[in-house]
Amino acid sequence: MLSALLLAVTPDVTPSWTQVLLYALVPAAVMVAGAVIAIIRPPGAAIRSAILHFAAGVVFSVVAVELLPDIVARHRPLEVGLGFAIGVGVMLALRSLTRKAAEKEKAAPTPPAALRASQPELKATAVAGPLPMGLLTGVGIDILIDGLLLGIGFAAGAEEGLLLGIALTIEVLSLGLATAVELRQEGQTKARAVGIVAALSALLVVGAGVGITVLNGASDNVMELVLSFGLAALLFLVTEELLTEAHEEPESPWLTSAFFLGFLVFLILGMLV
Repeated sequence: MLSALLLAVTPDVTPSWTQVLLYALVPAAVMVAGAVIAIIRPPGAAIRSAILHFAAGVVFSVVAVELLPDIVARHRPLEVGLGFAIGVGVMLALRSLTRKAAEKEKAAPTPPAALRASQPELKATAVAGPLPMGLLTGVGIDILIDGLLLGIGFAAGAEEGLLLGIALTIEVLSLGLATAVELRQEGQTKARAVGIVAALSALLVVGAGVGITVLNGASDNVMELVLSFGLAALLFLVTEELLTEAHEEPESPWLTSAFFLGFLVFLILGMLV
């Protein structure tokens, strides 16, 4: 699969709108596959933590190896400062929004899923519990931002977009696993949990389409502004989401090593592409 991708897009060719959407379908499909895996055989906490560590290392490597050199080469400090500040502000605002939605759900009356757990005789007749909108809002925004970042990456260049696409594929695999598990715990059926994750994954394709449509052929000033926004968003993703969730499992040398392995793999891959 990877060799086919590398042959399809070369560093000197800017991919078309259609190609970007096709690339966006890969992480979207992997997210759904993660949900199916979680339904069939949920991964243990240690495995999920290892995936999150590896994904954090991969995203951090793409930032350091691909995005930062492009940003520095354009040498527009005003746009960098403005774009970075907007990126941090947007990510903080989105996190605050999703946390408030989640807290509001926790304060709501006991859902039917909990009632079924306490009254087994109702399990056969009760319908699925209500959708956890706080969780779904947060995941949906996360996926949309990921898609937008993918579009930004391809607008910056095929190599950047390709590596970022691979990095985001690993990230959304973990997201698909976690979302499906949460939905099952909230009382959703297996089919409905996978269907919801599939619907959410479509937002990645939407975000990528918006990103490449708006930014294709943009001026250097606009690209510097947008790349700096993407830089801040990706750093936020690594430090405040991926690693935060990864550290919910007690640390061990092999879990920590997964972060550095992810960084090294994509550092070398960036040299070879």
